[in-house]
Order: sequence, then C-alpha cells, then structure tokens
Amino acid sequence: MMAKWIELVTGSLEQKKQYRQHKARMEALAEPYRGAAKALDRYLMYYAGVTDGDTLVTMMGDAVDLWERAAVDGTPVRAIVGDDPVAFAEDFARAYSGTQWIDKERARLVAAIEDAERGETR
Repeated sequence: MMAKWIELVTGSLEQKKQYRQHKARMEALAEPYRGAAKALDRYLMYYAGVTDGDTLVTMMGDAVDLWERAAVDGTPVRAIVGDDPVAFAEDFARAYSGTQWIDKERARLVAAIEDAERGETR
C-alpha cells in the first residue's frame, strides 16, 4: 500500500531503478563513447520533452545499447552520429512517441482558439 502511494507522488520506482541502471551503464563506457553518450543523453533530456516514464526509460536504454555496441565493435563516434549530431539526436528522439510536456500546451492553445472563435474566454 505504501509503495503505491509513494509511486503516485514520485512516479514508478521500477522506472527510477532502470534509469539508474542506464546511467551506470553509461558511466561504464570507455571514452570517447562515454562522452558522446552523456552528451546525447543531456540533449535528449532537453529536446525530447518526454514526460512518459516508460518511453523515457526505453529511449535511454536504447541509446546506451547503441553506444555499448559501438564501443564493442570499435565504431567511430562520427560513424554513429554523422556530420550533424543535432540532426542525429532529433531523429533519434522522434522515434519515441510518448507523451511530451508540450502536448498539454498544444491542447490549451487549440482550446483557447476555439473559445476565441465562439467569443468566450478561459
């Protein structure tokens, strides 16, 4: 019962555990993969705007998998991200279609415009 209440307030404890595991795997990578993985992770946290925990944990796990495979294979970082690391990161993020923080604001904007058309205010 207590765990359910805590999860209601803080979010899934299992997702937090998975998140910490992914972070530990990222820290265990050899350079230059660790630096690239951390940079991608930071960018995705700002850019992706994912609010759904399952989607976020999946995205992060897939990113760590990518860098671990590259490290094992000896694939150069540029061979992964290409000439435009920003485009790579944004394409990567688009593959994960969870709920984003902006979704609430999009709905609010649509409702406000519809209300304005009817001459109402919120």
